[in-house]
Amino acid sequence: METSQSNDLRTPSVAACDLVTVPTRQGLEAVDILRRASSAGDGMGPVLHDDGDDTLGFVVPAGTAEAWDVPGSTCTGTDGRGLRLAPEPPPRGSDWLVPPGESDLATDPAVLRRALGEAARLIEAADRCW
Repeated sequence: METSQSNDLRTPSVAACDLVTVPTRQGLEAVDILRRASSAGDGMGPVLHDDGDDTLGFVVPAGTAEAWDVPGSTCTGTDGRGLRLAPEPPPRGSDWLVPPGESDLATDPAVLRRALGEAARLIEAADRCW
């Protein structure tokens, strides 16, 4: 993800963030769950799709990585560096599924944890049917 560590006041104000990365299949299920649970996706932050790694990245508040322990996912923290979303398009090979500015600043980690758990159960049940 393209990021900036600048504190330039001309840059749009975006809260510092961490990134929860999951396999695309589970991430898409979680996005659907989050959208159904709230009106028009309210409560969901930006989501980045990385084609090269076949992953989705959910923007969560800074500090989430310290306690993140959801199997099958990774949370990359800012380690106090003040990492912020850049307003530019994402790097080549990735694209915003839910772009910044069209969503909340970040997804609530507790809500994301529940959605990822539900998504994993749905995928497991679907795979057993095949």
